[in-house]
Amino acid sequence: MKHLILFLPILFVACTATNISKKTLNPKEEIIAFQEKLTSDYKNPETSPLREKASEFEGHDFFEINLDYRVQATFEAMPKQTAFTMPTTGPRKPEYRKFGVLKFKLKGKNQELTLYQNIAFINNPIYKDYLFLPFTDLTNGVETYGGGRYIDFRIPKTKTVTLDFNQAYNPYCAYTDGYSCPIVPKENHLETEVQAGILLKAK
Repeated sequence: MKHLILFLPILFVACTATNISKKTLNPKEEIIAFQEKLTSDYKNPETSPLREKASEFEGHDFFEINLDYRVQATFEAMPKQTAFTMPTTGPRKPEYRKFGVLKFKLKGKNQELTLYQNIAFINNPIYKDYLFLPFTDLTNGVETYGGGRYIDFRIPKTKTVTLDFNQAYNPYCAYTDGYSCPIVPKENHLETEVQAGILLKAK
């Protein structure tokens, strides 16, 4: 099947690393673990979007780790929202609903990003607490993928949460054709350069 669902292979690519390491690793070590897990997944033909070319993949390029881009955000849940179809780069038409908003300061300026919930995951015991956080910023098309980047998130249990742009990654569409990648909603554009996380170039 040419157009594959984007999320199941990559959603929470660092699930094992980050969920365990938060108890044992400091922030920098946690970011390194995320980077290593992401690269490992791309090199593994069973988890890589590159499939048979996975063995040729040497690794991702990342910005230098910068903890200024690891910020504390305030989570504000929304009343239950009506589902909508999120456009993608292909024929797939996934349904999402707005779940909440993250409000934070970055480079001294107030910012906010919307969190989305995939309707198909709501009743799935494995993915039911997963949220989708896509964003664009002023690095897109220059240092980072033009279509924006994603960050993995779970439904917050507290009002204050950590938002780490050092763990931003690219959609599969940045590397290969044949995937229907969600297009970042305009409301999730940050009018600043987010020089953290993954770069466009693959080694």
